Amino acid sequence: MKEKVKEKYNWPMTILLVLLAALFILGPLYIAVMIAIRDPSDMANVIAWPKVFRFQNFADAWRMTNYPQKFKNTFFITVVNLVFTIITNSMVAYAITRNRDKNKFFNMMYYYFVSAMFIPFNVIMLPLVKQAAAFNMDNIYGITFLYIIFGLPMNTFLYTGFVKSLPVAIDEAAYIDGATPFQTFFRIIFPLMKSMSATVAILSFMWTWNDFSMPLVLLSDEKYQTLQLAQYVFKGQFNTEYNLAFASYLLVLIPILIVYVFCQKWIIAGVTSGSVKA
Repeated sequence: MKEKVKEKYNWPMTILLVLLAALFILGPLYIAVMIAIRDPSDMANVIAWPKVFRFQNFADAWRMTNYPQKFKNTFFITVVNLVFTIITNSMVAYAITRNRDKNKFFNMMYYYFVSAMFIPFNVIMLPLVKQAAAFNMDNIYGITFLYIIFGLPMNTFLYTGFVKSLPVAIDEAAYIDGATPFQTFFRIIFPLMKSMSATVAILSFMWTWNDFSMPLVLLSDEKYQTLQLAQYVFKGQFNTEYNLAFASYLLVLIPILIVYVFCQKWIIAGVTSGSVKA
């Protein structure tokens, strides 16, 4: 009978890392909460416990940002983007991965998509605004389509790494059984991509929900604006209402925090299963 090997832990280093994580992650969150529940006259020391808890800040922030309408716009853009991103990007990655060795065109497309990850948004911002206005895409439908396109490079990189780990014999067996390429993908390959699709969905959700740059340059009409753009309402010409602003920040943060807490295990599983040399 084999003797059990005792696992050794470096407790001092573990405790130090936990304390650092608490300081740099929970610390800013604590300060944000303290500011959000303060009275405007009690801003001298934001780290100290508030003298008076002013939860009215959240109600005022809700009203000033027109939270329900902005939430509806942000939710629509995010959810539609997720659905179409997972379906279309996974199909593109599957086609590229399975044909890279047989066709130079698909190999070129892979490097074309991956190279797009290194182009900063600021470089294409001005031409994007002009083209979006020309094609009447400066609304929530147009920006949703652009999110799907702009997410393609990174998602292709993630999906191709995962598809490469799946044996080609699976496709060959499906072909022998009479399945078409579409049937092979949707009935066999796509279900196997569950962990990677969860990763792509969560990362896309966080990016779309938190993005400020693209809505800023494209959504000029107030009725189409997202929650991120609504934060401008607290910045005046001569002062900023920090207590209301931070209350609004927390209202925007809560949905994505809930999603991340419940889905973080899929992020780790997806990245681990997709860590294959492309």
